[in-house]
Parts: sequence; C-alpha cells; structure tokens
Amino acid sequence: MSAAHKAELDRHFAWFEAKLSPRPARFVRWLRKPSSGLVRIPLAILLVVGGVFSFLPILGLWMLPLGLLLIAQDVPFLQKPLAEMLGWIDRKWIERQRAKGVQ
Repeated sequence: MSAAHKAELDRHFAWFEAKLSPRPARFVRWLRKPSSGLVRIPLAILLVVGGVFSFLPILGLWMLPLGLLLIAQDVPFLQKPLAEMLGWIDRKWIERQRAKGVQ
C-alpha cells in the first residue's frame, strides 16, 4: 500500500473517531492495533452486514464504511480502492454542502 493511501485511510479513521464519544473512539483505536486482528476481522464483517441492513432499527449506514475501513487494515488489495472511494465520497459531500450554502 502506498503512503498516500495509508494516509487517506488514517484520515477517515480519525474522522470516525472524532464523531464517536470517547469510549467508542478508544475502542476503535484499540481495534486498529495489529494485535487486535482476531477481533477486528469478525467485527468488521458484522459491521458491513449491519450497514447493508441499515433500514432496520438500531443498525445504521455508518456501520458500512467503518466495517470496510477495518477490513482494509488486513486485506491489502482493498486498501487502494477503499481509499479512493472514500476520497470520492468526501469530495462529493463537500461539493454538496457548498452547493447548499450558496442557495
């Protein structure tokens, strides 16, 4: 993985951690450590599945990108496409916010 893609994924993790309260943010930081791989992979799969079923109560769409970010920590071929996809989403989100502000 290139340093640019790693920096992009780290930036998205930082964004998620900033949106969480301190305890869950600490848990996400712990999950990112290499020693947490046995917990990270099953949890990431559960988050992706929960994100797919976000129309149900309790589950939310926020689970999908967090699950994908966690999976990308351990699956190298997903790192580049995920970093590019999240960057694209981020750019579109900013464009949308600017367009709303102009109106």
